[in-house]
Order: sequence, then structure tokens, then C-alpha cells
Amino acid sequence: MTETATLSYNGKTVELPVRHSVHGPDVVDIRKLYAELDVFTYDPGFTSTASCSSTITFIDGDKGELLYRGYPIDQLAEKSHYLEICYLLLYGELPTATQLEDFENRITRHTMLHEQMQYFFRGFRRDAHPMAIVCGVVGAMSAFYHDSTDIGDPWQREVASIRMIAKLPTICAWAYKYSIGQPFIYPRNDLDYASNFLHMCFAIPCEEYTVDPILARAMDRIMTLHADHEQNASTSTVRLAGSSEANPFACIAAGVACLWGPAHGGANQACLEMLREIGTPDRIPEFIARAKDKDDPFRLMGFGHRVYKNFDPRAKVMKDSADEVLGLLGIENNPTLQVAKELEKIALEDEYFIARKLYPNVDFYSGIILDAMGFPTSMFTPIFALSRTVGWIAQWKEMIEDKEQKIGRPRQSYIGAARRDYTDVEAR
Repeated sequence: MTETATLSYNGKTVELPVRHSVHGPDVVDIRKLYAELDVFTYDPGFTSTASCSSTITFIDGDKGELLYRGYPIDQLAEKSHYLEICYLLLYGELPTATQLEDFENRITRHTMLHEQMQYFFRGFRRDAHPMAIVCGVVGAMSAFYHDSTDIGDPWQREVASIRMIAKLPTICAWAYKYSIGQPFIYPRNDLDYASNFLHMCFAIPCEEYTVDPILARAMDRIMTLHADHEQNASTSTVRLAGSSEANPFACIAAGVACLWGPAHGGANQACLEMLREIGTPDRIPEFIARAKDKDDPFRLMGFGHRVYKNFDPRAKVMKDSADEVLGLLGIENNPTLQVAKELEKIALEDEYFIARKLYPNVDFYSGIILDAMGFPTSMFTPIFALSRTVGWIAQWKEMIEDKEQKIGRPRQSYIGAARRDYTDVEAR
């Protein structure tokens, strides 16, 4: 027997079906609410509304748990690598050795961009933000790869998916190179996904550049930990754009645009800027005191999380990577990294932070790692975007194949002027 929730309003009663979830809260199906009671629900930010059913990612903020297709993120980050994660998110299961080899080959052999896209890059101002370039170039992919824009064709959906996962590192690396006035570096098929991206970012034509495996592993973990995160703002944007049957490249470009917002993808940049504002370890007590002062608007960035109420399961993995990277590159001559290490130590020991569960989160550590690698803060969000691309694509494909999905059309509570009649300008 189907469970229901009973809702009464204005003398009418309606029985609403309750749908059970594998993990997390059950949901009340309110699709007939308007027809039955002539009312909508009001939920700014949709924080209490399930916009879809999904089999991809699950978050339990109270337990500090993140699952990709049922697998805990800490296990995947320790034992797996990014392209295997991509396969898992796209197809629902971990690949066999043969499947993984085939998938990696397909990705590796699609990393080059159409040669004419170079002219598109050069149309931007030389000082354009890399994220602006990434957003524009991803949206323009539909003009260069129009043989994979028919969303009704499963094979074209597959080709578009492979192309975007393969080409986003090249797009992001070229956006970076363009922003600093260096030549574009072509992808190399002999390098793994993360190493290839780092090589395209930091190599120059006039000398050999070898990617350190510790840095490649750290970049791979950054990508893995950011690959998907349930129905966040950018993912919801991709789904909403996709619900109109827009082509896949346009949908992912919409996700990139949403991610660019500082409240979403800019958290690690804000964290690093805060560390630079502090400047030196001896100034940390001053800023700790400001953070504790209710009348001071200063906030410590990179601590706590909106979703994770006890700890961020990605943070421990990222901390291990940060320790490895800083151990390799050293922090003795970098005051920003010295501030980060001292602030981390205080936050993990200070009762004020412990009581309020203000633990260092994934953004705190990822910003430190990217800065130590040599990336400017302007590249932090593009790297987030290339990491999240597979999650966006997996969510987009799931939405396209979901028979219950309709074009997105949120309702509103209108609070403007009541109906009134037009008056001629002479009478006003």
C-alpha cells in the first residue's frame, strides 16, 4: 500500500503520495497539489524540494558522508583515479580492466581542439579572466562539433559526453596560457589525464617540462573530490537548461556560468585571498579575534560547510594531498602557506572552532594546493569547472533519459501591484 501525507487547506483535503529514498529523507510528491488545492509550495532556494530522482550522488550532511553511485568518496579518492570515477559517474558501475582501458583511450584521443578554435581564443581581450574564456569556448563547442548536438540520439549524447570530458582540460589550460601571454601547449597522449592538464598549463616550447607525480596525484584528487556534489546550484542549472532540450554544450556552458559565482565555485579563491590578507602567522590571533567578534563582519573563509554539519569527508583526503604537496615544494619561503598551516593548527585545537564545527573544509586545502602548484587564483574556478564537468554530464544524461522530467518552470508568489488600468500620459 502506498504511503501518503495528508494536507488540508481551505476546507479541502488531499492525499499526497510519499516516495521512499534509498538514503536520506523520503519525499512528498506534490505534483497534484495545485490541481487539488489551488496552492503552490514556497521554498526559496529549493532547499526543501527534490527537483528530480537521481541514482548518481548522495550526501548526508549530518554524518559527513558523500557517495558516488554508492561508493564512499574517501575509498574512491584513496584507491581509484579520476577517469575511473568518470566512468563510474557516467555508467553507474566501476569498469572492468578492459572497459577502463577502452574508456581512457577514448578520452585521451579526443583531447585536441578543432584547430580553428584557436582563433576563437584570440578574439578575447588579452587580460580576459580565464573563466570568461572557458564559459565562452564551451558554449561555442556546438558550433564546432555540431555532429553531436542531437539529444535524441543516444550515440550523439555519448560522443558529446566524451568530447567534453576530454577537451575541458585543454580549454582550461589554453585559457590560462592565453591570459598570461604564453603559447598554447598541445595535449599529449602519453600522459595521464591530470598530468596532461598540468603539462599544458606549465610547459613551454623552449624547454622540457616533467610533471612531478606527487603534483599529478594531488590534481587527480582535486578532480575526483569535485567531480559531483548532488543538486547544487550549477548542477541544477545544467538540468534546468537541459530540460528545454538545449544542446549539451550549451547546458554545460550554463553550468560553468553558474559555477563562476563567488558563492558557489569561488570559495577556495576567497579562502586564499583571506590567507594573503592575514599576511604572516603573527597576525593570526588578530584575525581569530575578529572572527569571534559578533560585531565584526570579517569571516574566516574555508571553514565549516553549508551541507556538511560535522565534517567535510573530502577535507581529510585533501589535507593529505596538501601535506604531500607542501612537503615537496616547501613552505619556508611562502608566508601564505605558513599562515595556512598555522591557522589549520589553531582551528583544529581551539574550543571556539571545535564547538561550532568550524573545521577546515575542502576549499581551504584545495586553494593551498593550487597556490603551491603555481596557479593564480583566477584559475581556481576553471579547474573546479573541468573537475565538475563529468558530474554535470552524468546528471544531464540522467535527466534526458528520465521519463518523469518536464521543462523546468518554477512557480512564484506574486507580491507586486494588484491589477490596475492604464491611464494616458496626460492624466498621470
